[in-house]
Amino acid sequence: MCAVGAVASVVLFAANAPASIEEQRARLPPPATCEDPVEGEWRGKKYEPRWGDWFSVVLEIRRASPGSNILTGKLTATIWYATAQDVEPPPCSPRIRRHYTVEMPGSGTIDGQQIRFGASTYRVTNVYCGSFESYNPDNFSGTIDPAIQEFQSVNNDGGRAVNDPMVFRRVRCFQPGERTQRANLPSVIVAPPLMPPGRSRGCSLN
Repeated sequence: MCAVGAVASVVLFAANAPASIEEQRARLPPPATCEDPVEGEWRGKKYEPRWGDWFSVVLEIRRASPGSNILTGKLTATIWYATAQDVEPPPCSPRIRRHYTVEMPGSGTIDGQQIRFGASTYRVTNVYCGSFESYNPDNFSGTIDPAIQEFQSVNNDGGRAVNDPMVFRRVRCFQPGERTQRANLPSVIVAPPLMPPGRSRGCSLN
């Protein structure tokens, strides 16, 4: 006899599991290699099955002064409540509960490849669908991997994000004439399915 309850629990857990780092990477534009190891535009994007929303963040990180370990800049977060297939925000409709953008003044530090960058305040810049309720400013910390131009972070916002993994990729440099600067980024990133199709094997263990 099949353990139907156990199987159902596993399927439910998988369906509500957060997007893996590999899935997040698949949605990001190609990397840009910049002269400075931290300055530039970094992007991260993931779907949250637990909450039924997409979370897309752009970090614009600059040094407070040349060579300084103090960072400044801003964070821009876009959230839309939709299905896992809605990789980009769809038009407003009764099924799209909310879609909005917030902007946060950013600050932080870098020590070697260890970086902290986040905010304590925010302002709502656009409410495209539904209504806005509240937002907890994001604070990312982690390590930069210069070989692949990624900032592998966790987010702690004082709310639902507690050591929540998110990967950022640097996609644009700020230096004028930077050889590898990518000014024209695709607006739609084709992503693989969040979960691979399953195979039915019945009750057999073989």
